[in-house]
Amino acid sequence: MAIQRPKGTQDHLPEGSPKLTLDTRAAAFDYVRETARRVLERAGAQRIDTPLFEEAELVKRGVGGSTDIVRKEMFTVYYFGDHGGFILRPEGTAGIVRAYLQNGWKQLPAPFKIWLCGPMFRAENVQKGRLRQFHQVDYEVFGSTDPLVDAEAIALMVDVVRELGLKKVKVKLGSIGDPEDREAYNDYLRELFTPHVERLSDDSKDRLTRNPMRILDSKSAGDQELIAELGVRPMLDFLGAEAGAHFEQVQQYLRDWNVEFDLDPSIVRGLDYYRRTAWELHHEGVGAKSALGGGGRYDGLAEQLGGAAVPGIGWAFGIERLLLAMEADGVEMPAPGGPQLYLVALDEENVPLVARLAREARAYARTEFAYRAMKVGNAFKDAERRGAVWVGLMGSEEAANGTVSLKNMVTGEQQTVGVGELATFLQKSDD
Repeated sequence: MAIQRPKGTQDHLPEGSPKLTLDTRAAAFDYVRETARRVLERAGAQRIDTPLFEEAELVKRGVGGSTDIVRKEMFTVYYFGDHGGFILRPEGTAGIVRAYLQNGWKQLPAPFKIWLCGPMFRAENVQKGRLRQFHQVDYEVFGSTDPLVDAEAIALMVDVVRELGLKKVKVKLGSIGDPEDREAYNDYLRELFTPHVERLSDDSKDRLTRNPMRILDSKSAGDQELIAELGVRPMLDFLGAEAGAHFEQVQQYLRDWNVEFDLDPSIVRGLDYYRRTAWELHHEGVGAKSALGGGGRYDGLAEQLGGAAVPGIGWAFGIERLLLAMEADGVEMPAPGGPQLYLVALDEENVPLVARLAREARAYARTEFAYRAMKVGNAFKDAERRGAVWVGLMGSEEAANGTVSLKNMVTGEQQTVGVGELATFLQKSDD
């Protein structure tokens, strides 16, 4: 049996591949990336790429020791006989903050906006929309605590998915408050759950000591039954005056911009670095877990990583899950385009000439050529199959006259163009 790809990964395939689905089409990933780039860069964000692996300590400090990511889902990189030291990145934010601190971005005008698109890695149970290598679009803003920045980040996330054609999406908005608010809430949760500790899952027993808020995010049905039975008060009840005022301002901006949202006091997010604003973007068509992604404010993260205090906020969505939602919504992708020109020699001696003309034409337009001579009828069929706009024929008569016989495969228009005029023709026909 031939070697198969690793479980929890996908091949991103070219058009025409058998059994092609939206979430395996390379063109679909390109479409999502390009749409995100257009929306985010119009808002002033700049592109960054960070390493696929980072120091293990960065991920542990940044993501948080009580999270499932650190405790269960990290891919450790072994190198030169040592036992670990590097981690394949499970998310983008910690690495981007590390880049901010390391490369002197604090000198740049604030708020400073950045975006990333690339693969992430988590050793989790594979299911629909959840892979071990997946891809995210990540947006981060540094240098401002203004609630206007929070609202803009949420709105931009909605703008991206709307631009992609999704309509059945919903923002669920909450707040985790300031560190002292979280500590008060964690004290409340410890007091509430401790008498029932034996009913908690093993993971939640551990979280009760480390970070009780993580219990509310538990995937255990028994834990969720206990949470409902105890009538756990929401985090929003514990917001201090400053965090509460901040949260109200975020909501008001979103209302002013007609960005629809539902208040969801249960949102705690999956990473330890969040504070104040937190949200998730949901869609009904992506499986049991409907979240496409989410984000929040993380003003203390830079300090956790050993740097000076830098306020920040950001979000990420998974491209694979987004494509499943697009498929569920019946969103039609732009049709894949073929070459503007497909050159074909009608006899073997002119194949080298056609190849040279194709190489020259590529300076002006996407151009392909036939590697063997063809009859006229077969040339037209092959050009149609490739989705070419123009097919150019080069026979002995055209070679002698220094011309190319052209036919538009859409309109049927035919004309003869001199070889020296081909570049001008391509530029005009592409207008």
